[in-house]
Amino acid sequence: MAGGGDYNRASEVQAAGSSPALPLFRTAAERAPLGAPDRPLVIADYGASEGRNSMGPIGAAIGVLRRRAGASREIAVAHTDLPENDFTTLATLLATDPASYLRGATGVFPAMVGRSFYEQILPSGSVTLGWSAWAAQWLSRVPGPIPDQIQVAFSRDAATRKLYATRAAEDWRDFLTHRAAELVPGGRLVVLTMALDDTGDFGYRPLLEAMYATLGELVAEGLVTRAEAAAMAIPTVGRSRADLLAPFGAGGAFAGLRVELAEVFAGEDLIWADFERDGDAQTWARRWTDFSRASVFPTLASRIEGPDAAARRAAFTEALAAGMTRRVSLAPARMNIPLARLLILRE
Repeated sequence: MAGGGDYNRASEVQAAGSSPALPLFRTAAERAPLGAPDRPLVIADYGASEGRNSMGPIGAAIGVLRRRAGASREIAVAHTDLPENDFTTLATLLATDPASYLRGATGVFPAMVGRSFYEQILPSGSVTLGWSAWAAQWLSRVPGPIPDQIQVAFSRDAATRKLYATRAAEDWRDFLTHRAAELVPGGRLVVLTMALDDTGDFGYRPLLEAMYATLGELVAEGLVTRAEAAAMAIPTVGRSRADLLAPFGAGGAFAGLRVELAEVFAGEDLIWADFERDGDAQTWARRWTDFSRASVFPTLASRIEGPDAAARRAAFTEALAAGMTRRVSLAPARMNIPLARLLILRE
């Protein structure tokens, strides 16, 4: 993902999509055990990125816990993401942004953990509440190249689709296993992630088709090599409701976890709502390009190598954005945004 605040500035789609999971997080905070009064309550933010879309949910949970446990109870918040995440922007946001949950708060102690959530990253039995939004769709690694696309959901290669599906299933089980270890008994985890709708559609088709077509154009122009383009793959997946519930089996339990709610729904397309008001196709396309640029362009650009890689990556990013905006603007349409929300109990 992009750093330097770019992700925060271009994450309006994620913010809108996360909203339906917020009531679940409030419910989780209402039901969570408070434990010994001399021990801090711990909230874990799994996949924090630059933090913009964590402020509201974490702040809401803090408010509920404060009401239940009292003003003097200490609350720790662990923001976790990969080591290369832009934690500096996150720390600055916490300290200076009007939307920071630290505004007017006392006894709240944020910390940052630069490790993958596909391993245990917090002490066993320490987490009261877990929140993960727009993160669990990212695979632990790229399973392999995609011969006919950059997003496996639109590949027609059966072997590649199976390879990614296997990786996605293993990663989801690993994610759940490690959260089960970290949560206190009675603790709860809320997950908001990309999904597949009832027809099996991943969504975002106009974006991915425009991105792939533009990539082919950039290869033809010599901006990237054919080998570099062939190595470019977006390691994200949408999971169906059945995929998400698969680890829990017929008994409904897995590693001490039990699902209290699992729902696939259509995310709100605020960008389309604005287009319906103003009819500005260029702005509509640019906003969707900005969404892609902040979330997946850095992953694609990372495959460009060589002594002049930095300059070529910058040029690639600008050219990909321009070509994508041009193509997408030709046919504005409401975007299909399949999402899933889950409320999970640690028994």
